[in-house]
Amino acid sequence: MRYLKRTWPFHLMLLPALVFLIVFNYVPMGGIVMAFQDYKPWLHISGSPWIGLDNFRLLFERDDSMQVIWNTFLIAVLKIVFNLVTPFAFAILLNEVRQRFLSRSIQTMVYLPHFLSWVILGGILLEFLSSDGGFVNRMLHGAFGIKPIPFLGDGDWFRFTVIVSEVWKEFGYGTIVFLAALAGINPSLYEAAEMDGASRWKQTLHITIPSLIPIAVVVGTLALGNILNAGFDQIFNLYNALVMDKGDIIDTFVYRTAISDGQFGFATAVGLFKSVISMVLIVISYRLAYKWANYRVF
Repeated sequence: MRYLKRTWPFHLMLLPALVFLIVFNYVPMGGIVMAFQDYKPWLHISGSPWIGLDNFRLLFERDDSMQVIWNTFLIAVLKIVFNLVTPFAFAILLNEVRQRFLSRSIQTMVYLPHFLSWVILGGILLEFLSSDGGFVNRMLHGAFGIKPIPFLGDGDWFRFTVIVSEVWKEFGYGTIVFLAALAGINPSLYEAAEMDGASRWKQTLHITIPSLIPIAVVVGTLALGNILNAGFDQIFNLYNALVMDKGDIIDTFVYRTAISDGQFGFATAVGLFKSVISMVLIVISYRLAYKWANYRVF
């Protein structure tokens, strides 16, 4: 009781967030039962007929749903890899910039795109990458004589565009983690290496990179939990019917199946399948992070 009397203001401050979490995250979980029903909106959950695991069976029988799972996995894995490698390399390069004002300015510029929503960036990319007079294609044609490239009209080019634009938007934010790790390296290591005649490249190779490996392992393993999250906001604002076969992911598939086609039960089953797999991957990723890098949340 003494502890509660001392900390009740903090619990009171936590109450609005707790209510928000319950209302928007836990209450809607009651709709999971639709995955086991032939859900009809006019019959509601209580009146819709139960069909057992038929929706899940349909998930693995439909060719388009399996293609969507593959698209999600491929795009998510490539995003994870490049969103790990790019900040890792950029942090090392930025660490070599000796002018403090210049390094801070560069860090701010690459960090800013993180705050822009994909609604805004999607509109910009649609204009810049258009094969019909877009700025990028006009520049490529004028400078190199290259024919217009269908960045958003061809499946393979669409995947490339999605991954590159995602890395461009987020690598500045990811760099912060590695810059923080660089700040924790003992300066005496560099001083000792310099006295032994090690060049800047040797210092980077034998001190900087090994010091960043543990945090890179943590970031990489924790990212496994998002291996089925390929970015709904980005894909939804960029994709179209021409790239549906290679650009459609689980989240956009669920949205289109439920909202456009009215297959609420099937869409719920697909979403539940993704959530269960993601939960398992998150548990595994935390185990791996603890085993390989001694990282734990609790």
